[in-house]
Amino acid sequence: MDTVILKRTNSLDTDFQTLIAELDQDLRERNGSVMDIYDQHNVIEYVDTVVIAYINERPAGCGCFKNYDALTVEMKRMFVRPEARGNGISRKVLTELETWAAELGFSYTVLETGSKQTEALALYKKSGYTNIAPYGPYVDLPDSICFRKDL
Repeated sequence: MDTVILKRTNSLDTDFQTLIAELDQDLRERNGSVMDIYDQHNVIEYVDTVVIAYINERPAGCGCFKNYDALTVEMKRMFVRPEARGNGISRKVLTELETWAAELGFSYTVLETGSKQTEALALYKKSGYTNIAPYGPYVDLPDSICFRKDL
């Protein structure tokens, strides 16, 4: 198995920007026109809490978090390139994000994913996330599935 290297960075990182462009394309292919509604919630303003995973020095996956409230961060923009899937990258990125959030003093994470993101649903359930009622902008969006985890 190839070595996976994780890098903490920010949203200005060009590798992150490339990966989230690929994520947006992947989401549109999976979900079609419903993304016209969701795209507005996927815009990332500047955040300084981005993790990028590299395999053989090539960006393979990413994720980030932003403050949700005083005790909670919201995980965002989790993605692994199709050719890199099956290497445990999403779990490594998620664990690194959770560790970083805990280091910064946060106690909880929340996140939203779509009902057609079967890999994401499996990852979050295996990683100890529990279903919660839709929150914030996702309350009236029927394809949204929301989760929470204690750090």
